[in-house]
Amino acid sequence: MVAAAVHATVGTTRLRCIEGMGFAVSREQPTLSAITDLVAAAFGDLPTQPEGPVVAERGEFYEEPEWMVEQYLEPEFKYVESIAERETVQAAHHAAYAARKLLL
Repeated sequence: MVAAAVHATVGTTRLRCIEGMGFAVSREQPTLSAITDLVAAAFGDLPTQPEGPVVAERGEFYEEPEWMVEQYLEPEFKYVESIAERETVQAAHHAAYAARKLLL
């Protein structure tokens, strides 16, 4: 598995600026704890730590409730709520996919 974390500045309807990216790789089976560990490692790899929450799509964490996922991640966690957050998650997906292709 490959994870990418994107530190971005966003407005309500668009991604304004990508401040940095972090990556992590794991050969673990995709379980909730393995995925949260991978995401935490990618978040920790960011050049500067953002002040806002970690944002992801529900499917990334098997649609578990936010409070359950937040137990594994620092700082706070939430699911996508705005168009700009969705665009940021899409940027992370593209980055993770490109990194995975480079590793293969």
